[in-house]
Amino acid sequence: MKKVLKISLWTIVLAIFAGTIVYLYDKSKSKPEVFETQKPYYTDIVKKTVATGSVVPRKEIEIKPQISGIIQTLYVQPGDVVKENQLIAKVKIIPNMVNLNEAESRLEKAKIRCDKAKTDFQRRKKLYEQEVISEAEFLEYKTSYQSAKEDVKAAENNLELIKKGVRKEADKASNTLIRSTIDGMVLDVPVEIGNSVIESNNFNDGTTIASVADMNQMVFEGKVDETEVGKIHENMDLILTIGAIDKEKFNAQIEYISPKGVEENGAVQFEIKAAVDLKESTFIRAGYSANADIVLQRRDSVMAIKEGLVQFDGEQPYVEVKTQENQFDRREVEVGLSDGINIEVKSGLTGDEEIKVIQ
Repeated sequence: MKKVLKISLWTIVLAIFAGTIVYLYDKSKSKPEVFETQKPYYTDIVKKTVATGSVVPRKEIEIKPQISGIIQTLYVQPGDVVKENQLIAKVKIIPNMVNLNEAESRLEKAKIRCDKAKTDFQRRKKLYEQEVISEAEFLEYKTSYQSAKEDVKAAENNLELIKKGVRKEADKASNTLIRSTIDGMVLDVPVEIGNSVIESNNFNDGTTIASVADMNQMVFEGKVDETEVGKIHENMDLILTIGAIDKEKFNAQIEYISPKGVEENGAVQFEIKAAVDLKESTFIRAGYSANADIVLQRRDSVMAIKEGLVQFDGEQPYVEVKTQENQFDRREVEVGLSDGINIEVKSGLTGDEEIKVIQ
């Protein structure tokens, strides 16, 4: 009985020992590594660069007065649509007392000369009618009288201009009436009634009374880095994304590239301008910030793979193609355009291969 018990005990011990050995052996065996694979696919590949900037009117005019004074009336406000020659504002003139005194003095002197010329003319007229003097002598006095009357009229107009900014005979053609010089929309009216304004002259730009722009012609103005400017050219298409209108995209065409760069934050930037194709359903306000995707190269419906699948042996690109379960062979390929995610495969693949995903 004891012998049977001992044999049973040893049998159990040996079984446990054998099981442990088998378990440790199985555990020590490495599991085969399973690789993910991807197949080539057809897609559009677009290589582009981004320019940041804003959308502004092509033509924006600052309306300035031709005479100094005080704003008496404003006829427009921002957002109003105006026509060329439409009234913008009216300026009340505050005459300079020195100029006013000189103008009044010139008028009085002109009247005195006119009265004397009139007296001489009337006297010579009687003598001419009596055939005492010749016609030539009479016409000389007549001309002097007419000239004196014109001097009085000119002095009167000059006095009125100093006082009111308008001639007596032409109250509509007045420097006090400020008019729009173009058709467009009023963007800004930086003055208020009662503000003093300065005329535009050779020494002063003058006070801006209103800004008017043609909102039917908009231009994107942006900056491109020097590393990209050599890849773009005039008439190149770009896709415009406006921050305030995130659901809409607009087409535009480059029409200007600055020949001179400007250094900003350690990088040289070149200004570009592009004409924006507007949509009737969307109103673009002046000054909207925008990003422009400039299409440098494009391939439509080409075979492509993820760029991360491509490996390089020196300058030769290749991929690893699955031959059987968990086995891969090297396959050299010719690649083309890349957008940073997808890369064009020109040759080396048929489209049915499974390509090893590099971990």
